[in-house]
Amino acid sequence: MKIFVAKLAFKTTAEDLRAYFEQFGQVDVCKVIMDHETGRSKCYGFVEMPNDDEAYKAIVETDDMDFQGSVLQVKKSRPQNEKPASVKTVRQDTRPARPRFTKRSNNNEA
Repeated sequence: MKIFVAKLAFKTTAEDLRAYFEQFGQVDVCKVIMDHETGRSKCYGFVEMPNDDEAYKAIVETDDMDFQGSVLQVKKSRPQNEKPASVKTVRQDTRPARPRFTKRSNNNEA
């Protein structure tokens, strides 16, 4: 299972995050996302754990907990193409065509 970890401290490394989550089970992949321009942490990352039971336990045990001076937000990661329900995207090419209206002639002239 892929886990999203937000509100990391700037100083947190992938190794720190791995060590923290390994207390709950095996960790396959651990990443802290870095800003390409500044080289600084973007203060979020991902942890991948092969065992779902261990991953769920890690989520429950680490969410809203202090880690290196920062209170973490931890949850199951959504697939990249899935957006939150509050975000609606309308693509130009998928909209139905709007009907064209023409001026009505006034036939009630008497």
